[in-house]
Amino acid sequence: MTPDRFFTLMLLLTSRDTVTTQELASALGVSLRTITRDLNWLRDAGLPVTAHRGRLGGVTMLPGSGPDLTRLTPDERDHLSLTGLDEKQRAELDASAEGRRALAKIAAAQPRRVHELLPLTDVVHVDSRPWRQARASGPTPASLIGAVRRGRRLRIEYDSPRSVRPRDQVVDPYGLFAKAGTWYLVADRARAPRMYRLERITTWKEVDQPRQLRESQTLATVAAALIDQWEHDHAIEVSATIDQGQIERAQRIFGLRLVPDDLDDHDNHGDHGDHGDHEESATGRKVTIRFPHLEDVRALLPFGSAITVHGPTEARAHLRDLATDLAHHYAPPPTP
Repeated sequence: MTPDRFFTLMLLLTSRDTVTTQELASALGVSLRTITRDLNWLRDAGLPVTAHRGRLGGVTMLPGSGPDLTRLTPDERDHLSLTGLDEKQRAELDASAEGRRALAKIAAAQPRRVHELLPLTDVVHVDSRPWRQARASGPTPASLIGAVRRGRRLRIEYDSPRSVRPRDQVVDPYGLFAKAGTWYLVADRARAPRMYRLERITTWKEVDQPRQLRESQTLATVAAALIDQWEHDHAIEVSATIDQGQIERAQRIFGLRLVPDDLDDHDNHGDHGDHGDHEESATGRKVTIRFPHLEDVRALLPFGSAITVHGPTEARAHLRDLATDLAHHYAPPPTP
């Protein structure tokens, strides 16, 4: 359990008489199994947490046994409620100092036990950035957060990878979103949701107009919808076989866009036994990989012959053209 999740869980338990495990899981963005493990950890640590089954049941904590929040300032409470950020991301938001002060006040108010466990902050370190991340450019989260919190429209110039030059546009921001170590501005443009990588925003300024958001939409709901759309929307489905030694690597790269063919069969036709016998051999596994655009199949090139594309025809033709261009580029010069 990360320190942030521990304190958020404690705040949720002490601020309500009873809360269900599903409510806790939704609030923290984790699975029911993780919440159950966290609650067991709290019990093992000596905290009076009880759970009752049934329609009127739930999780409760003995009143007065949770963290003392009376000593926190409003800003400290606000920063403590930011979950899932590591120390670097808190610093990028100029939130690290307030968060450290809040945690220090709560920790100081906790009763000491005879056999005290080491503090979580001593034995848990969180770094949510991806490996080998390039240095980010564009505006910092701290430079944008003030304008976003004032609820103003923003005029940004955005350098989209699919545009010849940066485009000027006015957006209505919901807020900032950190995903896999990358910061995004989540906003509506012409009443349609968009997600902008901060490193691609070349210039920005605050517009003297209040933001106009769609009714009943929040930063969390819009971000979740955009992620779901990105993961499931596609223009082309590629049928392929992946060598056994490259399956795990492909799953890391393509994520939910890679669907084993036996999983599709199971979802569509129910459980008819083990599909692996005919979908997976000693040499490879049949899969479907969904790409937003035909051009995106170039992501298969680094796999070389470890991935064999069976269809559609246009995907095979595009890969053949890309490979031919690459071979010509690296062909040895003609001998005189």
